[in-house]
Amino acid sequence: MENDTPQSVHKGLKKGLYVIPTAFTAANIAMGFMAVLWSIRGFNLSFTDPLKAAGYFDYAAIAIGLAILFDTLDGRVARMTRTATEIGVQFDSLADVLTFGIAPIALIFSWGFAPSFGESSTEYAFGIFLLFMYLMCGAFRLARFNLQATRPRVLKEGSPKLDKKNFVGLPIPPAAGLMASIVHFSPTPLNFHGEGNAQFYAMLMMVLLAILGILMVSTLRYTSFKTTGTGRSNLYLLLLIAGIGMLIWLYSRYMLLILSTAYVSHGVIWFLLSQLRRSSVKTEAEA
Repeated sequence: MENDTPQSVHKGLKKGLYVIPTAFTAANIAMGFMAVLWSIRGFNLSFTDPLKAAGYFDYAAIAIGLAILFDTLDGRVARMTRTATEIGVQFDSLADVLTFGIAPIALIFSWGFAPSFGESSTEYAFGIFLLFMYLMCGAFRLARFNLQATRPRVLKEGSPKLDKKNFVGLPIPPAAGLMASIVHFSPTPLNFHGEGNAQFYAMLMMVLLAILGILMVSTLRYTSFKTTGTGRSNLYLLLLIAGIGMLIWLYSRYMLLILSTAYVSHGVIWFLLSQLRRSSVKTEAEA
C-alpha cells in the first residue's frame, strides 16, 4: 500500500503536470499539419473553384492563428506549473519550424504565388527563393532563441543578453500570424482578382516576406509580454483580454490584421524612436 501514500500521489500528480505543456505543443503541431493540408487542397481548387478554395485557405489561416494561441499557452503553463524542461524547449522549437515556418509558406505559395505566376516565369522563381529565405531566417531565429535560453548570460562578445521582457528579433509566430491574417482578411486566391491585380498583390507579399525575414534575424527588441499581468494589473489585463477577445470574435478579419500588424511594426517604431532620442541627446550635448 505504499503507492497510496500522500507523498507518492503528490509525485504522480507532479509527473502528470509535465504532460500539459506537451499537449499544447502537440496541438500546435496538429494545427500546422492541418494548415499545410488545407493549403494543398485550396491550391487544387484555386483554378477551377476559387470560392471553394477560399474556404480551405481560410481554414489554413485560422489553424495558424490557433497554433499561435497554443504556442503561447504551452510556455505560460510550463512556467506556471514549473514544468519547463530543456527537451520541452527543443520540442517547442521543432513544432514552430513546422507551424510558423513551413505552414505559412505553403499557404502563401498556394494562395498567392502559384496562382499568380507561371512556373517558368522569373517572378515565380524569385517568390520561391523568398519563401525559402523566410524559412531559413525563421529557423535561425529559433536556433538563436534556444541558445539564449540555455546560455542566458553571455553568448559571445557583442551578442545581446537574454531579456525576459523583450525578444531579440521578431519571433517567428507573429511573422506567420501576419501572413495568416492577410489570407484570413481576403482568403480568395489572388488569381480571382484578375491577372494584373494578382501579380501586383503577389509582389507586395514578396516585399513583406523579405521584411519579415530581415526582422527575424535583426537585433530589434520586441515585447515578450512574459512579465505582463503581475500584481494589481491582473484585473485590468483580464478586462483587456476579454474586450479584445470579443472584438476578435465579432470582427476577426479586421482585428487579427490590426493586431498582427501592430506587433510586427512596434519593434521598428521603438527602434526609430530610440534613434531619434539618441540623436537629440547627442545634439544637446554638443550644443
